[in-house]
Amino acid sequence: MRVLLSVMIGCIALISSPVMAKVKIGMAIDDLRLERWQKDRDYFVAKAEALGAKVYVQSANGNETTQISQIENMIARGVDVLVIIPYNGEVLGNVVKEAKRDGIKVISYDRLIKNADIDLYVSFDNEKVGEIQATALTSIKDNGNFFMMGGSPVDNNAHLFRKGQMNVIQPLVDAGKINIVGDQWVDSWLAENALKIMENALTANDNNIDVVVASNDSTAGGAIQALEAQGLSGKVLISGQDAEIAAVRRVVAGTQTMTVYKPISNLAEKSAELAFALAKGETLNTTAEIDNGFKTVPSYLLEPIAVDKSNIDATIIADGYHSKADVYQK
Repeated sequence: MRVLLSVMIGCIALISSPVMAKVKIGMAIDDLRLERWQKDRDYFVAKAEALGAKVYVQSANGNETTQISQIENMIARGVDVLVIIPYNGEVLGNVVKEAKRDGIKVISYDRLIKNADIDLYVSFDNEKVGEIQATALTSIKDNGNFFMMGGSPVDNNAHLFRKGQMNVIQPLVDAGKINIVGDQWVDSWLAENALKIMENALTANDNNIDVVVASNDSTAGGAIQALEAQGLSGKVLISGQDAEIAAVRRVVAGTQTMTVYKPISNLAEKSAELAFALAKGETLNTTAEIDNGFKTVPSYLLEPIAVDKSNIDATIIADGYHSKADVYQK
């Protein structure tokens, strides 16, 4: 009788005890047409699922209205955490407010969401990225005609890159060594937009441009197409960022001077760990605080790495980000 009673009590306890629900994470990505974000997605999802989470991924393909709608759909789905790579970090305040009303935690991934009650910002030191780009170029040529090619004007990171670039370049402008002959921002970071901008810049300056400070590899790629058409590829110094495979091959070929390698696996996997911890209500270990206009946001910032011909093998290839065969095409 006692055994039967114990079994019955055990069954009642099993029935009444809550089943541990799987953590649900919504990942809203600006634009999966760009190689960079494909890598972030793959690393993030693999790590989050290994921890026991379910990840729902959507891409806005560079459209802010689409991204807002996708985030609203994820809120309706009842995710525990939203991880947002914003197309436009200036317009998400209301949808973040909706998420917070439903008790959903919000992480701003790589790009800062401004004027919103986000819980965490995870990125690289983006001002330092710009400093690395400008330092790499000016260490080779610290005088002449420079063209500034910014990223998307609605991406906060693009402005941080520019701030870092000008930390290095402005003193040389003030000294009369560098002449900035043009300054354009590339809508959506698209190579085809950068190509048109560079064509116009070359025409306006009679091809007399020595250095292009391009803020990422996609814009660098577009600019290099325009330089090639004028027989200037490899003669004009040009920066980049993200260590995209096409860009790394251009660095090997000498048509792109450098790129900035940001170990995406570290960023994505750390973000997955932090998202999982947020869902569980755990205390987070952060490294910085960033003011986003609404609040001081707990942040986790990683270090970027300058890459040129001399250290491709020791960085990008050694980390397994790209294979040696893919980089050198042998």
